[in-house]
Amino acid sequence: MNAETGLDRPHVFLPAEEDAAGPPLLLLHGTGGNEYDLLPLRDHVSPGAAVLSVRGAVLENGMPRFFCRISEGVFDEDDLRRRADDLAEFVVTASAAYGIEERSLVAVGFSNGANIASALLLQRPGLLAAGVLLAAMVPYAEPPAADLTGTLVIISNGDRDPMIESGVTRQLVGQLRERGAEVVELPHPGGHQIHPAVLPEVRRIVAGVPLPTTRSAE
Repeated sequence: MNAETGLDRPHVFLPAEEDAAGPPLLLLHGTGGNEYDLLPLRDHVSPGAAVLSVRGAVLENGMPRFFCRISEGVFDEDDLRRRADDLAEFVVTASAAYGIEERSLVAVGFSNGANIASALLLQRPGLLAAGVLLAAMVPYAEPPAADLTGTLVIISNGDRDPMIESGVTRQLVGQLRERGAEVVELPHPGGHQIHPAVLPEVRRIVAGVPLPTTRSAE
């Protein structure tokens, strides 16, 4: 983590293993987590793939988050926009430093991490190849007019999640589809969690995300 290279933000990078076939992952933790929390998802979502896992830059009562909120479920959208831009710039810098192809990362976010992943998709279209949103809410009441045509987004929310009513999920799905995203819903019977039952299907779908072709030297 070196300030001179723009990599001073706490993060973990895992290079791809030789037999990796799936796309690289951008892992985004939930409130109170850190850059190590979601590393086990690599084996379940894109085995052996390169991983960039980033810590949220906001502290709420000592708990890392990716952006500020006014109260539970009420986001500070001005701060969210700034933090999404900051995260996007870090992803661009880190991708260049670690040799990750542009537009190849699949963001996998849980809870607060899922919400910043949604913000990245809507605010910086083209940055990510796809998104996997686990326990996700609606990031923006009035989202940007992004063109997400051809962008795959998986949303997996729990039927018994006390923090996310079914209408919230429908609103998020609608916002993304209205902007052209290909949204796959993988609901589960649990609460505010990453449900293990959906991970095999997430892995199957993510395996089909096309990797960018490296352009030959001109």
